Amino acid sequence: MGFLSKLFGHEEEKKAAETGPVAVQEVAQAQSIPAHKVGLDGNFDDSGLAKRVAKALDDADISDNVGLWVAQTESTVVLRYNEDAESVLEQAKTVAGNVEGATGVTAEPNT
Repeated sequence: MGFLSKLFGHEEEKKAAETGPVAVQEVAQAQSIPAHKVGLDGNFDDSGLAKRVAKALDDADISDNVGLWVAQTESTVVLRYNEDAESVLEQAKTVAGNVEGATGVTAEPNT
């Protein structure tokens, strides 16, 4: 299934497949929107960064069989995780930090 489908639904995965890679900075400048609001299809999306991070986790082959969730607070990626996700957490943080539009990554354990 993957993180993108698991967290945001199959429609977002389909959208990403149909559109292909998006030049986030170019789209943001052309549409006068913040880079963290650019969606998978190059249009405005309040959760654009989180969705692009979820896709990047899938592209990095990080298992979605662990308790790891992706959200965003403006341009900061928020990774929420269960204990079983600790083995992939550092890799997930690195992947998330490299997604265009991310200015930081925080990781918070679920309580």
